[in-house]
Amino acid sequence: MSTFLAGRHDEQLPVSGAELPARRRLPRRHRRLLFVLAVVALLAEMAVAMVTTAVQQTPTIDEPVYVGTAVVYTQQHSLRYNPEHPPLGKLIVASGLVFAHPHLDEGFAGDQTELGRHVLYESGNDPWRVMFWARLPVMVLTLLFGLVVLAFARELVGPVGGLTALALYAFSPDVITHGSLATLDVPASGFLLTSVWLLWRARRRPVLHLPLAGAALGAALATKMSMLPAVPVLLLLAALSVRHARRSGPSSAGPAQDGGAVDAPAAAGPSGRHGWVRLLGFGAAGAAGPSGRHGWVRLLGFGAAGAAGTALVAVAVVWAAYLAVDPRLRWTAPADLPPVHGLRALLVDVLPFPRPYRDGMRVQFGFENATWQGFLFGRLYAGSLWYYLPAALLVKTPLGMLALWAAGAAALIAVPRLRPAAPYVLIPPALLLGTAMLGSRDLGVRYALFVPVFLAVAAACVVAFGRRWAHGVTAALVLFVAVSSLATYPFYLPYSNEAFGGPSKTRLRLHDSNVDWGQDLGRLADRLRERYPREKVWLVYKGAGVPSAYGIHAADPRTADPDDVHGLLVVSDTSVAKADDRLAALLATSLPIDDVGHSITVYRRP
Repeated sequence: MSTFLAGRHDEQLPVSGAELPARRRLPRRHRRLLFVLAVVALLAEMAVAMVTTAVQQTPTIDEPVYVGTAVVYTQQHSLRYNPEHPPLGKLIVASGLVFAHPHLDEGFAGDQTELGRHVLYESGNDPWRVMFWARLPVMVLTLLFGLVVLAFARELVGPVGGLTALALYAFSPDVITHGSLATLDVPASGFLLTSVWLLWRARRRPVLHLPLAGAALGAALATKMSMLPAVPVLLLLAALSVRHARRSGPSSAGPAQDGGAVDAPAAAGPSGRHGWVRLLGFGAAGAAGPSGRHGWVRLLGFGAAGAAGTALVAVAVVWAAYLAVDPRLRWTAPADLPPVHGLRALLVDVLPFPRPYRDGMRVQFGFENATWQGFLFGRLYAGSLWYYLPAALLVKTPLGMLALWAAGAAALIAVPRLRPAAPYVLIPPALLLGTAMLGSRDLGVRYALFVPVFLAVAAACVVAFGRRWAHGVTAALVLFVAVSSLATYPFYLPYSNEAFGGPSKTRLRLHDSNVDWGQDLGRLADRLRERYPREKVWLVYKGAGVPSAYGIHAADPRTADPDDVHGLLVVSDTSVAKADDRLAALLATSLPIDDVGHSITVYRRP
């Protein structure tokens, strides 16, 4: 049976029985060069996809709010806008906006939606230029997180696994979509993965990696509050990493293994019920570690100290994000702050975060108490469905990626030497997905973007099976993913896989940020100018953009007499699915003649 050599990174190559003869193997420097070239090629492909997408898409619904808030952060140092999200993600956006030099009237007074519109369309700024510079830092960060995916997988299963994980990450339509937008989902998910990776490395050098893991966890929490449910799991992982380091002792982790592949003691792997108990940290101490009751007390003490230190660093990072905006931390709670009761109120009160953060949690809980509309497989409904996110992921994930996710998760559990990594790679996304499934907003897979980020690492573990056919199947599935992703270029946002008809059919099954998030207003302007010049246009647009800013001059058919609505009827696909009786009657007597970006349909009404 083929296996992977544990230990040094540059020797984690598949062998069968004995090592291949030297004349049949490339020199080590050539293998390293090929590895680097493959990494560069994958990241370059992803960069081209994201930049192309960014320059062609108009602002999505959430982006103007984040952009306007980022401008206020840098110019007025005020926290008054968008309190439902912590400031770090918007500070990242602001790092690009400083090069765009957007103008904001000092006397502006309005809500956060009006703020975004004012910055982009009413202050003399070029919306295309502002949005590109706002999106650029997120694109750069997305590429850097690709290196984290690569490093994590490489440490588990070697260079081949690292490239497999990076390929799945780089070709993921959802990661490309949200990595090219000035939004918060990719930064939050990437910071969380970085924290987990550093916790894994803390099994070897906890003093070095635990503070870094705490900083990455704090960055995730300072970007999106939806990362909070993962905190107890990550603190437990921190304690287990410290416990492993103390039990293993310095002699078991030589310089060549530092932070490397699954360690030799774990290579034998636990088996059976008692093995899994030992894996989770409740078995007897190893020979290298302390033994007896006092030894256990010391191990628990060190683990608790490690978890506490990680938590303190995370809390400090959250505070630092707020103080970076306003060192005086001036804050006035919004007048319409929703009330919170019961366990939620207790949670808000006990968290050691700044008051604006905790009030932002109250806003989020208010959103959760509201009733939202959803759309799934052609059904429009009020409220939420617990299975919405798994179903949406099934539609919007490449088929080859789904297969590799399942096989990789199975490998993490089935291959003994990989089992120590299973809690790190699988439990955080599973917990966050379960929490998100209980939410009230069925608005898109972006609420579960951590799934493709984490499971790219899990999928790489397929190569640990070591058989030639497994490697061949893995390569074929990665190629299938690449072809599916490239075929949808540059329409990544409305992507769906081949089993559900591709991007042109996504609107039949999903809506909102899965398909139609206001991103195609610019493409619509080009289409009307090129194909339908001088025709009367009626428009129902779902988005944050201002049509007239892109040269679209249209009337709203819902405010006119139906007998007067003739010519081109242009409707966002989400508005089609959620049409009221008046719009539905107009659509019933119109003929679809064109499609823009798989998110807007053009009808002709005689």
